[in-house]
Amino acid sequence: MTIEKIHHVAYRCKDAKETVEWYSKYLGMDYVLAFAEDQVPSTHEPDPYMHIFLDAGNGNVLAFFELPTKPEMGKDPNTPEWVQHIAFQVKDRETLLAYKEKLEADGIDVIGVTNHSLFHSIYFFDPNGHRLELSYNDPRAPEMTKRLDDVKWDMLEEWSRTKKAPKHADWLHAEEFSG
Repeated sequence: MTIEKIHHVAYRCKDAKETVEWYSKYLGMDYVLAFAEDQVPSTHEPDPYMHIFLDAGNGNVLAFFELPTKPEMGKDPNTPEWVQHIAFQVKDRETLLAYKEKLEADGIDVIGVTNHSLFHSIYFFDPNGHRLELSYNDPRAPEMTKRLDDVKWDMLEEWSRTKKAPKHADWLHAEEFSG
């Protein structure tokens, strides 16, 4: 028994129409589907909602719920804002830089390009306050991934025991990979 793929990932939004328009304009996602009901199908709770679905490419679907009768959406106060995010892959550095330029031209603050050795990313927020990441894979990623695969279980075991960052992959920050 195995999972085939992620069917969709759902988040909350402040305004469904604004969300559809923003993701279409800035990330080129197509608006593919919507449900609007007065009762939650899984719990039968009487609560109107709009559930929108966006095409994130290659069969990946990003969905949002607008919940007008619920208190204003907030963030987990115990989790730093850099932790919870949605990461999307782009083709290459040129594509990443084109997105960065487009976002910044409309006044959207962008962090990066950040070098993660395996991949390179920019970060920004959507109008709902969700942190987004756009990344492209470094051409050397297959070589690095193999080396990381060799130590992943040792790293996890050490972390589980010590809660300190294991040094098995310090080579990722070496000049040959970080430059």
